Order: sequence, then C-alpha cells, then structure tokens
Amino acid sequence: MKGTLERVGGKIIRFNEILGEMVILLGQTLYFFREAPRNLQSILTQMAIIGYETLPVASVMAFFVGMVLALQTGVELQKYGGQNITGAIVGFTMVREMGPVMISFLVAGRAGSAMAAELGVMTVYEEIDALRTLDINPVRYLAMPRMIACLICVPALVVYSDCIGIIGGAFISHLHPKIFVSYSTYYDSLTDALKLREVGNGLIKSAVFGGIIALVACYVGFKTSGGPRGIGQSTTRSVVLSFMLILISDYFLTRILM
Repeated sequence: MKGTLERVGGKIIRFNEILGEMVILLGQTLYFFREAPRNLQSILTQMAIIGYETLPVASVMAFFVGMVLALQTGVELQKYGGQNITGAIVGFTMVREMGPVMISFLVAGRAGSAMAAELGVMTVYEEIDALRTLDINPVRYLAMPRMIACLICVPALVVYSDCIGIIGGAFISHLHPKIFVSYSTYYDSLTDALKLREVGNGLIKSAVFGGIIALVACYVGFKTSGGPRGIGQSTTRSVVLSFMLILISDYFLTRILM
C-alpha cells in the first residue's frame, strides 16, 4: 500500500513538473513573438509545411466527412420529412465540431509528429546545445516560428475544410435518391441556421488547438533523449499527448462558448 501511494505521488509530482515546464515554454514562446518580423522566412517555411502541404489530405478528408454527415442525417431525417434541414445540420457539425477537431488531429499527426521528430533529432545530436553555444535562443529560433505558423494555418485549414465538407454534403444530399434535396434548399437551410458566431467559435477552437499542437511538439522535441529509439518514442508521445489535450480542451471550450 505504501509503495503504491509513493508511485502515485511520484506520478503526480512528475505531472506537475511537466505542466510547469510546458507553461514556462509557452511563456517564453509568446515573449519571443516580438521577434517575428526578423524570423519571417522561418515562419513562412513552417506555414508551407503545416498548411500548404496538408491541403490535399484535408480536402479529401473534409469532402468525404461532409458526405457521410449528409448521408447519415439525411436518410434518417427523410423518414420524418425533415430532410430539408440537412444543410443546417451538416454546416453546424462541420463548423462547430468536426472541422476544428478533425483538422487538428490531422495536423497533429502529420506536422506535429514531424516537428517533434525534427527537434528530437536536434536535441539528441546536440544541435540545440550548439545553438546555445552560438548565443542563439532555441525557443526564439525553433519554437516561436512553429507556434505562429500553427496559430495561423490551423484556423485557415479549418475554414477551408468547413467549406469543402459543406460542398460534399450538398453533393450527396442532391444526388442520393432517398434524400434528394436541391442545392438551393440545402444552402438556404445552411445560411438560415449558421450564424457568424458559430464560425467565430470554430476559429477560436482551432487557434487553441493549433497552439496546443505546436507547444506539445516543441516541448517533447526539446526533452528527447535516448538516441534513435528516443526519437521514435517522442514522436509517438507528441501525437498521443496532442490528441488528449485537444479533446480535453474541446470540452471546456465548448462549455465556455455555448
């Protein structure tokens, strides 16, 4: 019993240490935002990696998610004669929940893992120490551009994916014989129900999720140790931790923004 309590206490202490270190890293990264104009090239490079290179996968994913949403809801609503509101349901679901969470998972799995692996390699092979030797702050040089790129690209990807998902929902709603909602009816229900506030709430969520992805990836990368095996473990840890924090923060943000 005593040994169990000691292990639990040790895990709590370790959790508090990790939380404190992440808060410190976040504070340092935000402090160096003032250096953004001098690091514009690095920021643009990260934006290309996080945003532009994610567009093809995001397009396919969002289009088929919109089609699935329209198929699931439209067929069920048709039983009660309510298929005309399919557009509103697809729009609400994409903008409020599916868009931000889906794209955040995609960016965390694709770009976040790559960031953690890249910084992990630099840490393991002492490139981070070399930067400090040259009087270059790793947070300013490495973490800050990635944080700004995520804060810009994730909301932009979410808006783009929302539009693609809504188009996919309209496509299947019009062509499926059991639903058969005209494009005009679909978009009328969408525009009547979807207000600017819902879009704004989705952007707030996506910006928070983008910050979480960058913070976790940079923290895990800076804390990597143990050679190539440690790099692989850090990559996995970055993705898992990002997913968990995104879902946890999604609940609290939903409660606050409702």
